[in-house]
Amino acid sequence: MTTRFPVLLVVGLAALALTARPARAQSLALAPAEVIQTFTPGQPFKVEFSVSNASSQPIAVRTTVTDLWYNEKNEKTFGAAGSSPHSAANWIQFVPRVVTLEPRSSTKLTAFVTPPAGVRGGYYAVVFVESKPELVQPTAAQAQPVYANIRLGALILLNAEGTETYDVKLTDVVLAPPTATDDLNLRVTVANRSDTHVFPKASLAVFSSDKRLVAKAEAPEKRFLPGQTDSMTLTWSGRLPPGDYEGVLTVVYAGKQLETRSLPFKVPD
Repeated sequence: MTTRFPVLLVVGLAALALTARPARAQSLALAPAEVIQTFTPGQPFKVEFSVSNASSQPIAVRTTVTDLWYNEKNEKTFGAAGSSPHSAANWIQFVPRVVTLEPRSSTKLTAFVTPPAGVRGGYYAVVFVESKPELVQPTAAQAQPVYANIRLGALILLNAEGTETYDVKLTDVVLAPPTATDDLNLRVTVANRSDTHVFPKASLAVFSSDKRLVAKAEAPEKRFLPGQTDSMTLTWSGRLPPGDYEGVLTVVYAGKQLETRSLPFKVPD
């Protein structure tokens, strides 16, 4: 199992007016913020979370589970359980669903996951831990009362071990050579046609005409769910003398799977 930090934090407000004041006594933390785990279809398993209360007051929290998917802008979406492709939300249950955290304490929350037999590839959900709304601004002559609560989320990325099919395509690879005023820039469109998630790592090596390595660049690792298409960008801030060069783009995913592209370019006089 892989865990990633930091925590995804959402503060919810329910009122007719908004306020910048936080919930006075509430201070929660949830870990891990992302769970990446393989499973055997048909075999239940558990995932544990730690939630802590740093405040001086008891806080009651409840757990909920939604889908995890993406929209046409590649923004994360949190639809109702079972409403998205590759949903794992209906597999996950917390017992109990509501717990009370004592002041300055932490506790374990256990998610029981029951995957069906015969599933293949990747499945996804989001676990939310949410506190009870607290009054932060009482009713006034010209204002409605304002309530605030804390909502913490953890992404769940599951993969049915040994069933996955990987297929990543690179298109629209554009390399802009460095100039006196601009960095070298490479942009590539990555399409994840796999039936599970991938975390591609893109790197660029630049070679001179005599095959010497003269520049290197890397892009931050990026998450792609099944069917997701998005771009990755690499930049290098150095300068190259005029001449002919070759850029070699390498995208590694799923351990040892890789795609490469050769990109000849010229730096003018």
